[in-house]
Amino acid sequence: MSKRLVILGSGESGVGSAILAKQKGFEVFVSDKNLIKEKYKLQLIEEDILFEEGLHTEEKILNASEVIKSPGIPDKAEMVVKLRAKNIPVVSEIEFAGRYTSAKTICITGSNGKTTTTLLTYHILKKAGYNVGLGGNVGKSFALQVARENFDYYVLELSSFQLDGMFDFTADIAVLLNITPDHLDRYDYKFENYVASKFRITNNQSSRNYFVYCADDEVLTTFMQSHKINSTLIPFSIKKLIEGDGAFLTNNQITLNYKSTLNPPLIMTIEQLALQGKHNVYNSMAASLASRIVDVRKEIIRESLQDFQNIEHRLEFVASINGIEFINDSKATNVNSTWYALESMQKPIVWICGGQDKGNDYNELTELVKSKVKAIVCMGKDNKKIVEAFKGVVDVIVETDNASDAVAASYKIGKKGDVVLLSPCCASFDLFQNYEDRGMQFKGAVRSL
Repeated sequence: MSKRLVILGSGESGVGSAILAKQKGFEVFVSDKNLIKEKYKLQLIEEDILFEEGLHTEEKILNASEVIKSPGIPDKAEMVVKLRAKNIPVVSEIEFAGRYTSAKTICITGSNGKTTTTLLTYHILKKAGYNVGLGGNVGKSFALQVARENFDYYVLELSSFQLDGMFDFTADIAVLLNITPDHLDRYDYKFENYVASKFRITNNQSSRNYFVYCADDEVLTTFMQSHKINSTLIPFSIKKLIEGDGAFLTNNQITLNYKSTLNPPLIMTIEQLALQGKHNVYNSMAASLASRIVDVRKEIIRESLQDFQNIEHRLEFVASINGIEFINDSKATNVNSTWYALESMQKPIVWICGGQDKGNDYNELTELVKSKVKAIVCMGKDNKKIVEAFKGVVDVIVETDNASDAVAASYKIGKKGDVVLLSPCCASFDLFQNYEDRGMQFKGAVRSL
């Protein structure tokens, strides 16, 4: 009898997992509580995979030998609780797909910067001529690529939700950029639970594997003092000198050492980087170290760091209208991402923020907002928390509940030489399908001014 694999959620990862599972001889069933997007439904029909939408039928799910859960479904969801009560394993797409590939994996996580770092690492390996796939939280489904491609390397962006469903998977190279409070609603509002989740990226690693991490992040270094990491440690820092293998910054110059006794270091000035801003120095160091570990030549890394183009919805210039600059940072869904965005602006800011709050503490933004923000335009269904946090800090706070009103209000407030920054600090699901939809609506509203 074939093993029955049930997949909860029919997005990119769910459908990719279904296709791989069918290929590997499983009896596959896909169940989605919401309606399935047309493109994914067509893929399931084409592959002759059974599915249901708009409901979860218990008798078709609770008889599974294993379940793959979409990262968006919380562990507290009723169906997941019932599966666990019956001791049915619930895993992530990454865990499942990892069983069927012997490719080397570079796995990247962190509260901020992981998409940029993942894309930059992928860019470096591609430029070096490596046979490499891009997956996880970005690019195509990892499982689908394992089913249909034959890559030697994968660069995977992993969220804490994906890491929570990983048990036997081992990252050949794990990269952890930083940890700041995020998604606390999914972790019982306990920061230590979220920290432990991020460190799952080092699970099952041995001294043959590598852990590239930010030595300046106190949350990381504190955790590492009380938890043994078995992999080979490769730190990076912009605050201190790193002895041996790793990367550091001195006088605006990055020094990158790997197998330092055999190779001279790669040295670059930060002015040469395509990605500017302090946070991007960290991202560039992390991507470079991961690439050196898989033997990419230093010259290729240097060129890649100079010609990389950043992603849409991350500090993306949209337009300049009557001397007012509009920047789309819709991907900033937590306080720390927004902190970086505000910190990197050199002009007076009209700040558009708001959305679905994830347990945010806005206090760490107070000083930056006081010194840089001239007005706040809220864009959300419920803006109370933001208004409360900043009502004594900024004189002008306007409330809106859609992108065109938010853009119109910002344009009215703005003067020549100002920047209107959409950096929401919150999830998008109160008003938009996702952060991309929010960014697209913002850009559309700017262009129709």
